[in-house]
Amino acid sequence: MHNIARPALAALAALALLAQAPAPAPAPAPAPEPFRIFNGTGAEAVALHAVRSGRPDWGTNLLSRGPLAADARFALRPAASAGCRFDLRLVLEDGREAVLREQDICANREVRLASAATVLPRADAPPRATPPPAGGGPQASPRSGPQPDTNARVASGTGFVVARDVVLTNQHVVEGCNRILIRTADGRTLAATPPARVDARRDLALLNVPGDPGPPLTFRANPVRRGEGVVTYGFPLSGLLSSGPTLTTGEVSALAGMQDNPVQYQISAPVQPGNSGGPLLDRQGHVVGVVVSKLNAQRVAARTGDIPQNVNFAVKGSEAQEFMRRAGLTPLTAESRGADLGAAEVGETAHRSTLFIRCER
Repeated sequence: MHNIARPALAALAALALLAQAPAPAPAPAPAPEPFRIFNGTGAEAVALHAVRSGRPDWGTNLLSRGPLAADARFALRPAASAGCRFDLRLVLEDGREAVLREQDICANREVRLASAATVLPRADAPPRATPPPAGGGPQASPRSGPQPDTNARVASGTGFVVARDVVLTNQHVVEGCNRILIRTADGRTLAATPPARVDARRDLALLNVPGDPGPPLTFRANPVRRGEGVVTYGFPLSGLLSSGPTLTTGEVSALAGMQDNPVQYQISAPVQPGNSGGPLLDRQGHVVGVVVSKLNAQRVAARTGDIPQNVNFAVKGSEAQEFMRRAGLTPLTAESRGADLGAAEVGETAHRSTLFIRCER
């Protein structure tokens, strides 16, 4: 009995060890096959978006490594949990868009976006408008280009060109926009292509605006002094005041903003809603700041019993330059020396580069 039991006990021990050993891991599920998006529009695309159908926004630009050439393909491998139905969008260099919705990528592994799917009219090579009279603004005239959505909720602001096809404005001007349209100094309408690059702390945003919105303005390189004269240029109270740009003059009142905010200047030049994002220029025509806000006179009067006069704020030009450099752009700079220009001359410098921004929600 003793000799028979020993082999049996050994077998049982071996079975116990096998029971304690971890089960082999299941083989990983095969990755879903990629599907391809074909640019059949005949033009280079600067942005590509692919989101699950029904999503209210277009998400991020998938062309982070550069444009998608005409007749080229982009391979995308979405997560299996994303499902099969996708909305697709190409934004072309000239501002046009090609959109296809409710595409079954499980059934069709290559989706072609062609010129027939373009949803915005062409804006390339538009005829130039007659130059506006001195002191005037962009003159409205019928022309090709993105058309405003009359059913959208609309807000407006100002921006200005800081590099080729790049516009600087405030973040709060473009926050929450479904589409951003730009009106240039010669009356053309261009579409900004997402995504915008933003800096919430500075309240700044950089927009890609293909189609040559204007020449870049030059930033001031040397420090700004308290009491220096400044000029604002922008589009305040759109629909109430002039549809063209408005120029105001004042001084740099303080070298810090509200509660000693080091990012801003306090200025006395009058500004109104719609001026936000516009350039603040010195009397040499160089950018020293980005108009951002005004003091709420009613609230201050309720607390102090006195109505403040011309207390407004601008993001410092040095902060805007740092934001641009972090975004991979090199701002144009020059020192301001010599005799001051007249306000009208400064306005003429700013005119071709200052843009009306329409935010559609």
